[in-house]
Amino acid sequence: MSSRRSRSPPPHRAYDRDRDRNYDRDRDRDHGGGSSSSRRYPDDRDREYTRRRREDEQYGYGERERERERARDRDRYESSSSRREERDEGRSGPGSPRRRNSRSLSPRSKAKPDFKASGLLAAETNTVRAANGDSSVLKYNEPPEARKPVVGWRLYVFKGEEQVELLHIHRQSAYLIGRDRIVADISVDHPSCSKQHAVIQYRFIHQKDQYGTSKGVIKPFIIDLESTNGTFVNGEQIPVSRYYELKASDVIKFGTSTREYVLLHDEAS
Repeated sequence: MSSRRSRSPPPHRAYDRDRDRNYDRDRDRDHGGGSSSSRRYPDDRDREYTRRRREDEQYGYGERERERERARDRDRYESSSSRREERDEGRSGPGSPRRRNSRSLSPRSKAKPDFKASGLLAAETNTVRAANGDSSVLKYNEPPEARKPVVGWRLYVFKGEEQVELLHIHRQSAYLIGRDRIVADISVDHPSCSKQHAVIQYRFIHQKDQYGTSKGVIKPFIIDLESTNGTFVNGEQIPVSRYYELKASDVIKFGTSTREYVLLHDEAS
């Protein structure tokens, strides 16, 4: 008489049995326990379990569970990454590379408005246009005390010992000297001179006489417009962007040019 051996079920039957057991466990957990025969499920629940069974039959047992785990892992990773970036941004100093990168990527809408003067309006009002279409922006504006002189001032231009030109500079309140012929009243062609080099400006000022009485007079001044090689009066370089008073017989030079401009007026000739 042969002994009866206990044999394990075939692999595919054990596979179906484990799958059914997991389905029953999930269903009992969702519906609060109890036997499956004593409960009645809504139609949507039955359809959901039917769909899940079909998915497992199509893609394999446990594939849906693994996909859920991967989705939860992605959500946890994204949330932890966002929290880490916020924490690092709060701890970063103003000079750290992380702070610089976050600042460069920030939208322009978060930038603070800048209400400082851009200078575009002043540049447009100071623009001088020539007949051929060229234009230049004036670097200089006359002060409120600007006046036309009442004395006939002149500039005698010398190159070495020879007088090459005579300039009458009493017909307007200011004369701009430079290489830019669009705006210059007195043109200089030496390469060491700037396009807008200097200005001779007549100003109305108050001065006291020998008796202590104050009276107004119009005197000539010269101002250097931050030129590259400077402006010289009687061999001395004058300060930049400051009015320097001129007197009769003063000798003016611009840059390294050898031309000398001697200032005289009618009463001194």
